[in-house]
Amino acid sequence: MATAKRTATMEEVLAAIEAGREKVMADDIRSLSKLGIPKSMAVQIVASRFRQKGAVSEEVEVDPFESTGPGWDD
Repeated sequence: MATAKRTATMEEVLAAIEAGREKVMADDIRSLSKLGIPKSMAVQIVASRFRQKGAVSEEVEVDPFESTGPGWDD
C-alpha cells in the first residue's frame, strides 16, 4: 500500500516556524511576569533575546558586553 507524501510549501514552513517562535516568546514573557518582572520589561527582555523590537516603542540599549566581533574562542 503506497503512502502519499505531502510536501509543504515554503510559506507553510515559515508560518509554522513563526507560530512556534511566538508561542515560545509568549511563554517566556508569562514566566518572567510570574517572577515579578513588569510585563513591559519582560517583553523587552524577550524581544532582545530574539533580536526583535519589543511592543514598547522605546529603543533598547545595546549591551556593551555582548560581542559583535570575534570571540575568545576564535
